[in-house]
Amino acid sequence: MKAQFILTPYFLDQPEPQLEELAQPEWVVNRRELSAAAVQSRMSVLHAALAEAVATAVAAHHLPVSIAGDCCATLGVMAGLQRAGVEPTVIWFDAHGDFNTWETTPSGFLGGMPLAMLAGLGEQTMVQALGLRPLAPEHIVLTDGRDLDPGERDLIAGCGLVHLPDPRSLLEYPLAARPLYIHVDTDIINPQDAPAMSYLAAGGPRAAALTPIFRHLAQRGQVTAVSLSTWNPKLDADGQTRGICMGLLRELLDAATQTAADS
Repeated sequence: MKAQFILTPYFLDQPEPQLEELAQPEWVVNRRELSAAAVQSRMSVLHAALAEAVATAVAAHHLPVSIAGDCCATLGVMAGLQRAGVEPTVIWFDAHGDFNTWETTPSGFLGGMPLAMLAGLGEQTMVQALGLRPLAPEHIVLTDGRDLDPGERDLIAGCGLVHLPDPRSLLEYPLAARPLYIHVDTDIINPQDAPAMSYLAAGGPRAAALTPIFRHLAQRGQVTAVSLSTWNPKLDADGQTRGICMGLLRELLDAATQTAADS
């Protein structure tokens, strides 16, 4: 199984030209002309193109790998999977919960809402633009989530999703026999290893501790899509964070593609 990389070099609706340095010749680069519309409409243009690229990759029996500057791009990935007939369990690696709604958010930041959006809660403008069907909470696994807003924490506790504060719990957790969509927000990584993040959260797993978890999940043979929300390239003058994050992604993808080749 070949990994098909799809790069969306934006943070929400704003271009991040430095992310384009990641692109290799065979990658799909999701650039679009965005009108002077509301931010959700501008983002929906990007998400719609991402959904099409994901669905095309799945139809070609490739593993879609989305790289974008924010977690809202997961809406496009999930829409593409659904269009391809894939109904996955989502494993969401993140220092934050991304489970705020307009009622719980202290900041109004859209980037803190996408997992709630996928569950059919809160802001739904972009969800509806994609024709995205909500995920049942029992098919969502949030891991880490060490930095939660108070209302967000209550919503997570009461909605029925699985919250595993320690990512190592995934080594023993009985996942259902469903396709897996693995999303990694790179701010899950301990700042000692990956400091170039816009929203740093103290603590968290070291990169070396995440590697066996990624390999374990990949070796199940169920990984159908992967997405990565990146570091802030403007803060990564020495390239340390980029190297750590892309190295972890390679570990996950190498294990997933090798498992597929062996099966």
